[in-house]
Amino acid sequence: MASLCLNSLPLPPSSQPRKLLETPSPSSLNSYGKAEASKPIVVSGNPPTFVSAPGRRIVAVGDLHGDLYQTRCALEMAGVLSSDGEDLWTGGETVLVQLGDILDRGEDEIAILSLLRSLDIQAKAEGGAVFQVNGNHESMNVEGDFLFVDDGGFDECLDFLEYFDDCRDDWEEAFVDWIGVSQKLKVDRKMPQNYWDPWNLVRRQKGVIARSILLRPGGPLACELARHPVVLKVNDWLFCHGGLVPHHVAYGVEKMNREVSQWMRGLSESEDDPDIPFIATRGYDSVVWNRLYSRDNSDFDDYQSNQIHTILERTLHAAGAKAMVVGHTPQTVGVNCKYNCSIWRIDVGMSRGVLNSRPEVLEIRGDKARVIRSERDSFSELNVVDYI
Repeated sequence: MASLCLNSLPLPPSSQPRKLLETPSPSSLNSYGKAEASKPIVVSGNPPTFVSAPGRRIVAVGDLHGDLYQTRCALEMAGVLSSDGEDLWTGGETVLVQLGDILDRGEDEIAILSLLRSLDIQAKAEGGAVFQVNGNHESMNVEGDFLFVDDGGFDECLDFLEYFDDCRDDWEEAFVDWIGVSQKLKVDRKMPQNYWDPWNLVRRQKGVIARSILLRPGGPLACELARHPVVLKVNDWLFCHGGLVPHHVAYGVEKMNREVSQWMRGLSESEDDPDIPFIATRGYDSVVWNRLYSRDNSDFDDYQSNQIHTILERTLHAAGAKAMVVGHTPQTVGVNCKYNCSIWRIDVGMSRGVLNSRPEVLEIRGDKARVIRSERDSFSELNVVDYI
């Protein structure tokens, strides 16, 4: 029998009022939610950057890396996905945030993206929402770096591109419906075959070409990824794949999101802009690659830990946030927090292409956060844990 610990941990109070460096313009506001909701979700920015979700339960899910089975397990455990295989939204007014790295290391990448899009459509009808932030593996694939692509990932790209053609290039129809189509096609291609059969080698070459067509800047799947930010602020919480530092906030969160989105779409604001937005997607301290907050710090001395804590506090103060949630670095101890719980690390390596660990999710209600994990594969009993 799983134990329940329901006393949630409040975050440390802000020492002084925090002010955003960017003020969203009224013209960029969009409303989500049901008409009867007292306060609808309001989104600012394109791609979404600032989200006001009054009174909503927020659930954050870490890196998924192409593992549809583990993805479904995590979402069912979080209470936002039906367990009957129908892929129905059950979260009501919940806001779901996925922290990137859906691509690579698994064979159901597009299926997961399709599932999240389908759930977002359903969630909006219930007064909820689904958001994603892009990670380093999304940007790597748009750059054409396929180093970590699973063979099944190339196969899925080829199957999807053929299905897209069958849909007469209707992207919305093909993409949203793919979650229901992909599994049958995957079963068909799992039929016993000789790996070195000439046709298989040709198919793999076609899979690489299909992935390049889909994910090159301006490609249809790259444009789908461009709908998502690299940094998202929901109420007083920051969400990003790697981590924000003060110079990211000074540069402008909305500006970074816009530049990455335009690069993925094959566009640029001016001829002087770099092809790849360096500050967000390249370099060890970029938003999607930064491991300052998520790496193991057990061997740090007090001075090093205090320095990191100071950088984190300066970042949160500049962004007007109480806490930050990151993925990117698998946490072998499970979801955890550091620095007075002002940073939460939620990548647990759940994909079978990483650690194949049991799924865990972070639940946020107001200024309180807790971890939800399962002690059983069936997820019939949950263990809710708070870090103090």
